[in-house]
Amino acid sequence: MTDLTKGWGRKIRLASVPVLLLGLAACATPFRADVSRFQSQLPAPQGESYFVVADDPALAGGLEFAQYADLVEAQMASLGYAQAASAEDASLLVRFDYDVDKGRERVRSTGFSDPFYSPWYRYRARTGFYRPRYYSSRWGYGYYDPWFGGPEVRSYTVYTSGIDMKIDRAATGERLFEGKAEAISTSNRLQYLVPNLVEAMFTDFPGNSGETLRISIAPEKTTVRRVD
Repeated sequence: MTDLTKGWGRKIRLASVPVLLLGLAACATPFRADVSRFQSQLPAPQGESYFVVADDPALAGGLEFAQYADLVEAQMASLGYAQAASAEDASLLVRFDYDVDKGRERVRSTGFSDPFYSPWYRYRARTGFYRPRYYSSRWGYGYYDPWFGGPEVRSYTVYTSGIDMKIDRAATGERLFEGKAEAISTSNRLQYLVPNLVEAMFTDFPGNSGETLRISIAPEKTTVRRVD
């Protein structure tokens, strides 16, 4: 391999780095949670205690549920409610549930596969010469290019996740609060989804009854290993 060839190879590898980073940045977009809440005379925190229970009996006693219940307990405590030692000792029962579906496929066109293609340039078909977009209308967009490939079509999976939370008066069973938070994302990891959905649920809690809010959730952090 000549020095010139080596030089070109190095330039191509370096040019690919920004493209890779751009792709990762595009994947790291936040998903948005739709939060709906209803309440009926939810009592003020003073003098009230709570205990978080699984709304789905299949989750009761599980270590995973306990981890997510801790998140709800922390939010309730931050509002001023006192955590009871057991459900029998609580004045409020917080019924909590979470889930994520099996996902569904989506298809998206990502534009031209060539890493050097830019929509900011126009292409003159007769000479193959590129000019900036602001040149006259005699220059057409570079959608026809005899050297570069066409648009890439990629498929990916999206998942719908959600949490349900209900607060009942322990002594009477009266329903005081109902809330749902749902989101669509490319992640199905409950360890990532549930904490963010809980945070969305308690944003401006308890909110206006019957109002649905769309709250942005932070993107999942991805660790990329470099292989030389």
